[in-house]
Amino acid sequence: MEKKKLLFWSILLVLVMGIISAQPTLGQRISPGDVWQRVYQELPDFPKENKHISKETGKVATDDTLVRRLIRYHIYVKGRSPIYRLDWKLTLADYLGINEIMYENAYPGSDTLRDNPMDSDCTAISHLTRRQRNALVQVLVNIFNPSPQSAIAPQSKPDHSATPQLPQQGGAELLK
Repeated sequence: MEKKKLLFWSILLVLVMGIISAQPTLGQRISPGDVWQRVYQELPDFPKENKHISKETGKVATDDTLVRRLIRYHIYVKGRSPIYRLDWKLTLADYLGINEIMYENAYPGSDTLRDNPMDSDCTAISHLTRRQRNALVQVLVNIFNPSPQSAIAPQSKPDHSATPQLPQQGGAELLK
């Protein structure tokens, strides 16, 4: 009986360690503040909407882009996860006026730019095609959630050359 318990806990530990090691480490985490630059690298024609004047400097805040504000709105204002397509689509629906109400005083840039960029950002999003919006969502999800599964291309034909391994007898009993 003790051998079975020991085997069970050993298997459980191996499973847990496998799950933990699959999580990204601190060095691999992505800072939301840096993502906007990567989005524009992958979508160079995406509107920047970065001609707003900074309250602090009185100069054009070229780093305060539409994508940067969209990411900040999505994560910090709405508290949505950056790794799911549906959450990004909900955010875009906010910009299109068909989901939740956006409030000017809570919109990113409202406190740092002379003119609140919310209306011009909503207009810019509304002028995008569905293809452009879908490309934006895909790029954001790929950046925030670089899963190895998305990099693996599905096989065109199943591989029948490998001989399947039959389960060993008593395996179910060992797990009990």
